[in-house]
Amino acid sequence: MAAVNSVSFSALTQCSDRRLPIPSARSLASHLDGFRFRKSVYCHYSGVRTSSFNSRMVIHCMASGTDVTTVAETKANFLKAYKRPIPSIYNTVVQELIVQQHLMRYKKTYRYDPVFALGFVTVYDRLMEGYPSDEDRDAIFQAYINALNEDPEQYRIDAQKLEEWARSQTAASLVEFASREEEVESILKDIAERAGSKGNFSYSRFFAIGLFRLLELANASEPSILEKLCAALNVDKKGVDRDLDVYRNLLSKLVQAKELLKEYVDREKKKRDERAGSQMASEAITKCLGEYSMQAGL
Repeated sequence: MAAVNSVSFSALTQCSDRRLPIPSARSLASHLDGFRFRKSVYCHYSGVRTSSFNSRMVIHCMASGTDVTTVAETKANFLKAYKRPIPSIYNTVVQELIVQQHLMRYKKTYRYDPVFALGFVTVYDRLMEGYPSDEDRDAIFQAYINALNEDPEQYRIDAQKLEEWARSQTAASLVEFASREEEVESILKDIAERAGSKGNFSYSRFFAIGLFRLLELANASEPSILEKLCAALNVDKKGVDRDLDVYRNLLSKLVQAKELLKEYVDREKKKRDERAGSQMASEAITKCLGEYSMQAGL
């Protein structure tokens, strides 16, 4: 199975740079459509209702009275926690994701689980790969998860736990988790039980990406393994396949945008260096002429 940032993913789509030196951040964000859960949002006293006419997906974020947390409040919490400017190509993606994850987070059926955490951490790390500052990238992650009233440390710890577990698995042992009683196996069995009940499990694209990451780390490259894992977890494979395609497309667009951004920055740096060199040469000539004039008594 190819890694999620492999060249094969970038072959899925091509972005146009005919008008701009780099794709605009808003243009990049438009390719988050597969992650988008809303075309319009209706706020009322009983909660938030959002509909996606393209995907026929309807999500209800219900709460009562003063317990309602709005998208605006979540975004405001993020901006309060992280006040430094974020480069536009990253900021637009982060802002889009936080809106969409808010809608997941406050669904009535939402329940945190480590596979979801692994999926989000994978998405975040891939999208923010190459960010100018590692320290700022971590601070953004902390502010993002805290804004959703969840624990960023728990996300990281659970994601690392599942990654370490997956590295020690084979394709066969990965799908046979139900026969064992270790910590991660118990987590997966709990998910399977809730997903099978049809009423206490909230599937999401981050969950699908978490599954893919498990397979990737276990070197389980056969397409049938994903099918078996989905069956063991009582999750619809068609939905997982669709969401993984969206994820790959998004990564492809981001990789292309970053490459074009780097080319643009390099060109601008070269121009600045050339201008600086020309100015230094001009200053040197002026200085020499001045000294010559003084010596000649002009």
